[in-house]
Amino acid sequence: MLLVTVGSAMAPAGTARLWYAQPAAKWEEALPVGSGRLGAMVFGRTATERIQFNEDTLWTGKPHDYVRAGSGDALPEVRKLLAEGKVKEAEALGRSRLLSDPVRQKAYQPFGDLWLDFPGHETVHDYHRELDLDRAIAVTSYRVGTVTYRREVFASHPARALIVRLSASGDGALTARIRLGSPHRDSRVAAGDDATLHLDGSVQPDGLKFAARLQVIPDGGSLRREGETWIIAGARSALLILVAETSFRSYTDITADPAQRCLDALRTLRGRTYASLQEEHTADHQQLFRRVSLALASPEAALAADARPTDVRLKEVRAGGTVVSDPSLVSLHFAYGRYLLIASSRPGSQPANLQGVWNELLDPPWESKWTTNINAEMNYWPAEVTHLTECHTPLFDLISDLVVSGARTARSLYRSRGWVLHHNTDLWRGTAPINNIDGLWPTGGAWLCHHLWEHYLFTGDRAFLAERAYPAMRDASLFFVDSLIQEPTHGWLVTSPSFSPEQGTLCIGPTMDTQLIRWLWQATVEAARQLDRDAGLVTELSGRLSRLPPPLVGQHGQLQEWLEDVDKPNNQHRHLSPLWALFPGSDIVPTDPVVFNAAKRLLTWRGDGSTGWSYAWRIPLWARVGDGDYALRQLSFLLTKRTLPNLFDLCGPFQIDGNFGATAGVAEMLLQSHQRTQDPARTVVIDLLPALPQAWPAGHATGLCARDGFVVDQEWGEGKLTRVTLTSRLGRPVVLRSRSGEVRLETRAGESVALDGSLQLIRSGTR
Repeated sequence: MLLVTVGSAMAPAGTARLWYAQPAAKWEEALPVGSGRLGAMVFGRTATERIQFNEDTLWTGKPHDYVRAGSGDALPEVRKLLAEGKVKEAEALGRSRLLSDPVRQKAYQPFGDLWLDFPGHETVHDYHRELDLDRAIAVTSYRVGTVTYRREVFASHPARALIVRLSASGDGALTARIRLGSPHRDSRVAAGDDATLHLDGSVQPDGLKFAARLQVIPDGGSLRREGETWIIAGARSALLILVAETSFRSYTDITADPAQRCLDALRTLRGRTYASLQEEHTADHQQLFRRVSLALASPEAALAADARPTDVRLKEVRAGGTVVSDPSLVSLHFAYGRYLLIASSRPGSQPANLQGVWNELLDPPWESKWTTNINAEMNYWPAEVTHLTECHTPLFDLISDLVVSGARTARSLYRSRGWVLHHNTDLWRGTAPINNIDGLWPTGGAWLCHHLWEHYLFTGDRAFLAERAYPAMRDASLFFVDSLIQEPTHGWLVTSPSFSPEQGTLCIGPTMDTQLIRWLWQATVEAARQLDRDAGLVTELSGRLSRLPPPLVGQHGQLQEWLEDVDKPNNQHRHLSPLWALFPGSDIVPTDPVVFNAAKRLLTWRGDGSTGWSYAWRIPLWARVGDGDYALRQLSFLLTKRTLPNLFDLCGPFQIDGNFGATAGVAEMLLQSHQRTQDPARTVVIDLLPALPQAWPAGHATGLCARDGFVVDQEWGEGKLTRVTLTSRLGRPVVLRSRSGEVRLETRAGESVALDGSLQLIRSGTR
């Protein structure tokens, strides 16, 4: 049995960390590190440490087109049955003829485990483990007798490797056995002559191959091979460098040599010291992480809260049912969401999936892929507003692939131009509808295009708009030009078949679809005009926009979810599909009070969330209607009901979208920039502290981003704005709005403007 004691000096100053007084008992308590491509979970155990690792291209399956043969022939009959009101018959035919082949997509896989055995470390003292969010390093320390042992683990994006340093305070006190393993049946481990361990295998005979190489570099002592392990004895410290690769080149090509890739990766790191690797890694991480800071408590209160282990703090707020008593836990959770996005999504990596980049299961929940009727998009809500625009890049790369694979599905299933995506995709870029009739939802591609447009709005990057965003948006628009049908009662253009995520029956024209298509066509028209392209398409889309169903207000004053007025009052479903245009969309705003109040009525009906991501979606929705107290209520429930000891989010099992959604939601409570003036100039309006809850009377938020290229720092006290500093990257005009009024500013690129709480100018200059 492991025995640990906590030393009084084991909680150093600084609040951007998770820390614990005991090792992780299970995977959900371990601490995550990641480089975007590589991820690892550090357990912090003493006698036998486990570091479980992943690489983001290791999946089941192989290159494959999921479209079912003959599906396009069955589509007209499914539409006919729906038009005749024969829903059950349409569902049966859709289930048998329209779904993908196979019906389920493939699963993200664990890669392997690094095991470290330390003889005599069963009983330890002064135990401490932590995840330093600022340095992106997981640290474990404890004492055995008079010797203090320390482990540091990080995943380096620039080095493309997992780095582990073992050290002991007593000269020659470090002894350890080092092992590798993998849960895959077709895997094997061998010790190389060059102080390396080799892990090789394949996921399936005709699928992906994988390889990992571990370099062992002791400082002092001896190193000997024993079977498939290396044993360090009497060393001062040791550096372990782990690289992991697969045979994945692209979603159509899996012919790479993972062993050679590992050899090449280790060769580039030859001669590197731990100090140089750590310095490079920390600088790379901090240039992203340090752009934003959030404080909701005084420094003294934050340090006092940080003196308690993270799991203890979580238990305390859970017992009280609210985070009001520990506002700095909200700041930590916010920072953790940004940390996790940096760790699981970097240029060149796959996008963050349902579990980011962390998974230990061969059969993970929902295959740990990308669910595109909310979850994949929610992962990227923090990217622009919390100053992590580079981390958005992997999602854009995914969209580029889906434009190609989705065009095949559009041609085969819908006989349409353009491209389509339904409610899931995987490493093989499946775009056909999967699983069941709820997969017959054709607007996933439109939602993903929203991320392209938002990136442009935040950054003003015209090259990105011209080369990446507009082509995808244009082709997604063409799909709906060709595939929409005319609804017989009003002549509206609607989707058929479709499904309102994630409830109801197969239907035509659910509200979410119409909102997404209206946004997509409007944005495509605006983008084409800015780029001076496709005048004919602009005319066509502009004409078709008026034929989409308008926002429908039902008999109870609610925004309808379907074309029919059949919403049930107080239906507290987890999904908030018909509120997409309120958030993350921006078509529902207070300047249209009828629709805005109808949306608020539906939001009120939905009540509190249930899954982690449903709590998370409610946070920015309540922020958009200006109710910070109810937004905080949803955040409290997420933290007290759906958060693991390591602050991972729970859907039912672990699912990371709630972490990202909550971070974006807190940002939305403090800063909004989705509205524009109603005059022809269409100047962006930045709302300062638009949904500040009473429980956060004082604080500061620095580095948050607003559309049209603004960076905003805010301070507040007694519930009121006291100072704001606005930095303009694009030199555009802006309207600043707070409870005390509003002011219009003309700005120059690179200019920084400071104003007081009444929005009176204090100073301006170039930052």
